Formats: sequence, C-alpha cells, structure tokens
Amino acid sequence: MTATAASLASPALLHQVGDRALSWLDAHRDFFRLTPEDRATGSATIERLKPIGELAINMQVLFREGVAGSRQRTRAGALLDFAWRELLDGGNVLAALQQEEPHSPVPLEVYAPFHELGHRHPGLEAALAVTRRTATWTALEMAPNRRLGVLNAERKIGLTPSTDPDQALARTWLGQLPEPWTVQLHIAYDVTHTVFHLTNWGEAPDRIPPDVAAYLTRYLPAWLDDWADLEHWDLLGELLVVDACLPRPALDARLWELYAAAQDASGAMPIRHAMPEGDPDLVFDQVHHPTLVAAFASAMATSRALTSTVG
Repeated sequence: MTATAASLASPALLHQVGDRALSWLDAHRDFFRLTPEDRATGSATIERLKPIGELAINMQVLFREGVAGSRQRTRAGALLDFAWRELLDGGNVLAALQQEEPHSPVPLEVYAPFHELGHRHPGLEAALAVTRRTATWTALEMAPNRRLGVLNAERKIGLTPSTDPDQALARTWLGQLPEPWTVQLHIAYDVTHTVFHLTNWGEAPDRIPPDVAAYLTRYLPAWLDDWADLEHWDLLGELLVVDACLPRPALDARLWELYAAAQDASGAMPIRHAMPEGDPDLVFDQVHHPTLVAAFASAMATSRALTSTVG
C-alpha cells in the first residue's frame, strides 16, 4: 500500500498521539530514576539507563523535526534537563558505569544524544577514548544492528567509526534482503532498529541504500497490517517510524487511527492489546517503551505529513 493508494492520516491526529505521550512521560518522569538497588550491579544499572537514553533521543527528535508547539518544546526541554541533571547526575552516572565496565557500549550510547544537544562530561569522554583504543572495543560480539547503533553513537559525538558502517549494515538481517515472510517478532525489531541507527533516528533517511529502501517500500505495508491485526502497538509504532523514513511514506490513515485508538486516555501506549493494570511501578516498566515509541512515531509522521502538505 502506497501513499497514493491509501488516505493520509491527518497531521492533527498524528500530533495528538505525540502530545498525549509526552504528557504521560512528563507526568511519570520520576519513574525513570535509578534506585540504590539498581546501582548495586552493572547489569541492573544498564537496564535502567536504556529508558533514559530513549527519553533523550525522543526529545532530540522532537526538537529536530520542528513539530512541537511552544508548550511541547518547553516540556521537552524540561524533561531533557531533568534527565541529564537529576537522572544521570550531570553524566556522573555514565562515567561511573564506564569505569566499572569499560567495554560496555551503553555509556556511549546513552551519552550520544545528550552530547548532540550540548551536554558534556569530559571525564566520560576521556575514559571512552582510552577504551576505544583497545582491540576489545571492536572485537566485542553483538548483534549486527546493535553494532550499527554503536557506530551511530560514535558519529553523534564526532568520533571516527570503529568499524566500517557499510560492512556493519551488510551483516544485518535487513541488509541481506532475505525472504520477507520470515519476519518474526525479534527479527521485526532488528529491522526497525537497523533503520533507526542507519538514519540517526530518522534524521537522514537518505542513508538507507536504494535497494533497502525499495525492499522496505514493497514489504512494509504487509508487515504493518500483520502487527496491527495482532494489536502489537509497540512494534507497530516502530514500523510506523520506518514508514516515515521511506522516500514516499504511506502515513496510512486507517493504521494511524487504529494506533491512536489503542492509546490510553492518560497518554500511555500499551505494548499489546489493552493497558495493563496493577502496581504503578510495574505498569510503568511495561508501557514506558511503547509510549516513547508513540512520541517518536508521532514526531516523525507529523513532520513528513506537514512536509507533504507544504510540497
């Protein structure tokens, strides 16, 4: 299904999804905090840092795409400042993790969007410089799309790529253009994150090679329909971002109406089916990621819709 074969979602609907998601994220900002128990082990710290990095990326996308009104920009700026100063202690949390686990790429990946938005931690950068001079840095085994993420983080803070980006892309599932009917859940997330890292979270869609863009244009509509039918809102949101990164995004009104209808009145987006109930901490752990994805998808789609309207 292409943009000419489906009705386009209205910019107002697209924007509303993101506005509601941002309101929920702001109202639940304290749930992003690391607890003393989280800091007790490196693995627990890493798991709690990932959402903070995702929050920063979302605020960065919102600023970059220029689709936020003054109220949204103010809220996004306050959230970003809160994340850097209070959640990360001005970067000291990342520097401490880098000292404890010098070859973990997580401090670099979380730091990159903050660095791009003007925040600096010289101690962390010095520690990263030492680590990146070791053979272990490039020898670390990780999923191919994750390697693209590390390369993108290096690029964001002005470092020379530690490996060849084209070779990294060629090793990914998407880069090999395999049979499209093998897109299971974990593969689908590999696809979306390959696009995210390749384009710097939608900033540079032209970094998608023509053959990959053609492959996605051909098969993405079917994947969108499949995951919408399964009511897997987290993955559907990520695939809607991929759609917005294509040369001719569909911005399908039917899919976006389904997606918007799945959003809770509070602004939270469930992972799958309906909103979970129970302990607020547990609910936050289940819905913060799909809600961050909803904010991301909204910013990207709204920007593309407005561009198409203007064009």
